[in-house]
Amino acid sequence: MVRQFKKNTGRKNVRANKNNREEDKKTRKSPRDDKRTKISNKSTERKGWKNKSKTFAKKKKAASQRFSTEMRLNRFIAHAGICSRREADQYITAGLVTVNGKIVKELGTKVLSSDDVRFDGRKLNPEKKVYILLNKPKGFVTTTDDSQGDKTALSLIKNSITERVYPVGRMEKETTGLILFTNDGDLSKRLTNPKHKIQKVYQVTLNKPLTKNDFQKLSEGVDLEDGTIIPNELSFINPNEKRELGIELLSGKNRLVHRMFELLGYQVQKLDRVLFAGLTKKNLPRGKWRELSDKEIIFLKMK
Repeated sequence: MVRQFKKNTGRKNVRANKNNREEDKKTRKSPRDDKRTKISNKSTERKGWKNKSKTFAKKKKAASQRFSTEMRLNRFIAHAGICSRREADQYITAGLVTVNGKIVKELGTKVLSSDDVRFDGRKLNPEKKVYILLNKPKGFVTTTDDSQGDKTALSLIKNSITERVYPVGRMEKETTGLILFTNDGDLSKRLTNPKHKIQKVYQVTLNKPLTKNDFQKLSEGVDLEDGTIIPNELSFINPNEKRELGIELLSGKNRLVHRMFELLGYQVQKLDRVLFAGLTKKNLPRGKWRELSDKEIIFLKMK
């Protein structure tokens, strides 16, 4: 009886251990279960982010709709391409702006896109901002007036856009290269303001080789009638060809490159602007134009 009892007890213990192992398997999580749980949690997180993104998009759309229907008066005027916002404030306080037939002098006044806003009696229409980079050919003037019969650089782009744009700065008729057109008064003012020192790089071809002495004089700066000009950088394009140089300037004075070399007895035969405010002629043939990318526009506005 004792032996039988011990034998039965052993069997009971084996069964108990087996049952315990089965219970452990049921309650214990496998690595696969942990992975499923993680995936489920990530899915929940993604849904949460999607909901947040949708909410943000709705708010952004609502703000955009409010902006498109209501804006400050000075901004409205700047969008119309008349001037910068700061100058618009001066025109407003001077009583030159009317809204729906009434003179408005209070700064910060907001208007609707449907309002009749006039500057000096002329009705204004706010346009979307346009930024066009042109590789100007020789023989085109950059003024918007063609009353003298000259070919205008604007004629190369005006048939492709509906907005009225203006050149940023000046470029002589015989000068080739990069010039920017825009209806953004604020940016145009910024890029032409001397205190911002906007970079311009030219390739110059002279009528005769530049001597070592004159090269040194130019590098140290020359005195013109409207001030001393010191190139930011000056170098020969080809060390064996002293007639061709690259010159970088931070000033935008009229006919500056011509006057610098003429002072030392040289004539500029060719002048090509190859860089303006960080923008280059890459993939832009002569006489062709392109719109600036969003990245380039942001880059210019940070200058």
